[in-house]
Amino acid sequence: MDILQNQYSTSKLVELMNVLKNKNNKNVFNYTVPDLWNVWNYNGDEMIRTNWGELIVNPFNFYYEVINSFILPKKEADYNYSKPINQIKNINRPKDTHYLGGDWIKESVVYSMMIRTSTSWDHDRSGNLDDKNLYGLKDTGTFVKTLALLPLLKKMGVDVVYMLPISKFSTKDKKGELGSPYGVSNFYELDPNLKDPITGNELTVEDEFQAFVEACHILGMKVMIDIIPRTNAIENELIVEHPEWFYWIKSDEFKGYFPPSVPTIGNTINPKPEFLGEVYKSEDVWKHIHKFSYDPKTLDSVKYKKVLNEYKNNPNVSFSDLVKREFNIQIAPAFSDQINDPQPPWTDITFFRMYEDHPILTQNELNKYLKTGEQIPPYILFDTIKNNFYQGNIPNKELWDSLSGIIPYYQQHFGIDGARIDMGHALSSDLLNMIITRARKVDPQFCFIAEELSSSNAEKARSLGYNMIIGDGFWHEPRYKDRTKTFLYNASKLAAPVFACGETHDTPRLASREGKRTLSKMLTIMNMFVPNAVPFINSGQEVYEVQPMNTGLDVYPNGSLMLDKKDPYFGKLALFDKYALHYLNEDRWDLPDSLEKVAHIRKEYLDVIINIENFSPIYFKDNDINCVGFSFASKDHILFIFANLDPLNEVECVTELQNTNKPLYSMEKLYSTHKDTKLINIGMNNKLNIHLLPGEVKIVRL
Repeated sequence: MDILQNQYSTSKLVELMNVLKNKNNKNVFNYTVPDLWNVWNYNGDEMIRTNWGELIVNPFNFYYEVINSFILPKKEADYNYSKPINQIKNINRPKDTHYLGGDWIKESVVYSMMIRTSTSWDHDRSGNLDDKNLYGLKDTGTFVKTLALLPLLKKMGVDVVYMLPISKFSTKDKKGELGSPYGVSNFYELDPNLKDPITGNELTVEDEFQAFVEACHILGMKVMIDIIPRTNAIENELIVEHPEWFYWIKSDEFKGYFPPSVPTIGNTINPKPEFLGEVYKSEDVWKHIHKFSYDPKTLDSVKYKKVLNEYKNNPNVSFSDLVKREFNIQIAPAFSDQINDPQPPWTDITFFRMYEDHPILTQNELNKYLKTGEQIPPYILFDTIKNNFYQGNIPNKELWDSLSGIIPYYQQHFGIDGARIDMGHALSSDLLNMIITRARKVDPQFCFIAEELSSSNAEKARSLGYNMIIGDGFWHEPRYKDRTKTFLYNASKLAAPVFACGETHDTPRLASREGKRTLSKMLTIMNMFVPNAVPFINSGQEVYEVQPMNTGLDVYPNGSLMLDKKDPYFGKLALFDKYALHYLNEDRWDLPDSLEKVAHIRKEYLDVIINIENFSPIYFKDNDINCVGFSFASKDHILFIFANLDPLNEVECVTELQNTNKPLYSMEKLYSTHKDTKLINIGMNNKLNIHLLPGEVKIVRL
């Protein structure tokens, strides 16, 4: 029966459902989806189950029914689900000195997805991921198709969907087959490639994203996006009206454009002010500076107007190519702000020029070398792009206003609940404050995640208004021999919550490291209980994906070659290429089923787990043993989590429980990652003798 009532009349989700229903021509389809997309038990008359894990379905009916049968029945009457979730029911949050609007994130389980990839699938089995397949539909991911993934996320306990950039991006000088979504060309438009042709011309990509947000909110999931206020695409739409917001180099110098070296410093290092003198002594640095030019409008405003008119009369022509033809200059690519970083320039993106003058500290160094009255154009260097250390006297107020308006636009148009600020640690605190303040004026409970990769900076991030940091768990956790234990125990001491994660979209996959799927499962389960940490699941992690999405962090040799050479996605990176996750892996149900069980335990004890006062670390008689233990005490129970961090060897560990007045024989096992696990033996004087299989996690209740 259709779930259609009057209160749904303004809902984009219901509008989408009706479009799918009306367009359903009931033709015979050979359209396939992975069985993992059918956690909600679709059983259409036409559906055929294959013996390799795919379902053959009518796509119109399949996506219609996930809305009608799974999502809308969970909708409560009279609520507007297009608003931020904390405003839908006017949820009141505690008012105390420690609570910051958006701190709800500490209660959450976050799933990171890239829409383009997470629901990519070769639906017509042509052997390619087509923009237009046999049925005129799209094989790469869309907001509409991602609705079918929400029941799987719900099963795994996910309540925050965090999306990599969804804004319109440029393909000029693109990396890979499709280009990076981080090369944004217009912050205020959605990526048109995420529009699903299944709705024809009846819905826009904005309508479909609105429907997606509504669906998430109905299911109790908050929606977070990635914004990139520090960089823009080389070919972006702001350049046309505001060329002075960017850095320009002489085209003749482009071939030799590379981050300059500072030989007297040596190793790659953060460009703190104490190194500035050495930087400007470098001959290589001055060669680099002299490659830059003023922007075309500043060079010749009359000629620039002519170029602008030519472009407006022929918008199919590249604007940057017109500027290059007339002025022999072009946008300068971005590069790392770390001194002597060997990375080449990032040819698809450039930096915003945040100040109209050179940084104050830099001016002191320039004056040592420039002749009286000599001027040099704005230039990209380690200091000029590191605005957290180096600010000018004249902020680019119009640019700042545009950048700080991005999040309010997505709040007011789509009802998003939070955002991660890409490279936010390199912004000036004044601009960052503008961004955070404007967003929280729209929604006081808006959550901000800092792209701060050092846990030691948690306190600083908190003082700037962030609710949590990414942290460095992605680096520590996979190093089970010497790093994991320290990170898991020390997370409770941080001034801000950190992600409990073993992989991100920039790192190697857990299932590709030593220990493979055993390591991946152990850490994924353990991360659901790390004190003062937010569980983070990277799209594909739940099916033991081995191919990284990018090789940006913690890279190791041949890191992009994790798949068999016969695999159609061998050597491809989802951040830049057409890529579909391996949803047909033989163990594809293992982690989702395990997370479903663990999510129930986490939910039951959530109030206890998130209160750090209830946490006590458990240490073992043998300090060198590679195990960790947590305990969380409630009024009636004590919850214990034990884990063998070694995915290759079983262990016996002994611990003595302190301050426990409950009889240990009442200990009840709630969950184990292994089926054939031994019970915990209870010894004298509250001693527990715990046998753990390789990579085993045991959850017990006293």
